[in-house]
Amino acid sequence: MAGSGERARHWQYAGLPGVDLLRARYVRKTFVRHTHENFVIAAIADGVEVFHHHGSDVSAGAGALALVNPDTPHTGRAGVPEGWRYGAIYPSPDVVAGIAAETTTLRGTPGFVSPVLDDPYTVRLVHQVLRAADEGNALAADTLLRVAVTRLLQLNGGPLPQRRTPPAGARIAARARAVLEERMAGPPTLERLAADLGTTPFALLRAFRDAYGMPPHTWLTDARVRRARLLLDAGTAPAEAAVAVGFTDQPHLNRHFARIVGVPPGAYQRERRIVSERKNVQDPD
Repeated sequence: MAGSGERARHWQYAGLPGVDLLRARYVRKTFVRHTHENFVIAAIADGVEVFHHHGSDVSAGAGALALVNPDTPHTGRAGVPEGWRYGAIYPSPDVVAGIAAETTTLRGTPGFVSPVLDDPYTVRLVHQVLRAADEGNALAADTLLRVAVTRLLQLNGGPLPQRRTPPAGARIAARARAVLEERMAGPPTLERLAADLGTTPFALLRAFRDAYGMPPHTWLTDARVRRARLLLDAGTAPAEAAVAVGFTDQPHLNRHFARIVGVPPGAYQRERRIVSERKNVQDPD
């Protein structure tokens, strides 16, 4: 990606199933409030990243890791004028749970306790995972990933925290979410949605924030980008994916996609296509 020395690559490697990979340098980049289905393990090489997490801003500098549990709302921006450079791995909950069961004594669903951990050793491990993936060294990539995740869980692991929402509010929020998922391309207004659920707009807004950490309209944008990623993974053209998930056009998708994923949808899809083509060459029918 061009502009102010910023660059980013978001990709997958067949030797690490269930894991997304990112290498980036950002200066003016700002990530809006969003979530990931996977864990975020971001190893800061240079500069400082600031991100909003559970009600406050936290910062991670060189030699530290930014750690975010699945479905946890957070943001991201530079904490110094020169921005930040980092590598990140995004292992799925199943990948992390499997490693935790084999190498730790954690009970329940494993997660990270603190969003920032100063540990240059694990920072190096994360960058070594990315290098091994770049080189096509599946044995090294898988081994280093397991060592890195095990170390993080031993240093900073615990049961994955659950949001505490009153039962009535949780039921309303879940019903609202189901409606938004079903009507993603043509969602109702907040007033209409609240009326259909037998509540008031502000009561619905409060319940949804308590349950999912963001208001319905922010959650909907996040959900649209998630679904667009699935469509792009399946080969749908960005313009078609944009309309399918409810964005007005491809530039609308481009803007929100880059502010959440970190790269434009076209670049994201190209990397997926490269991985698919390599896999077809390695595993012909």
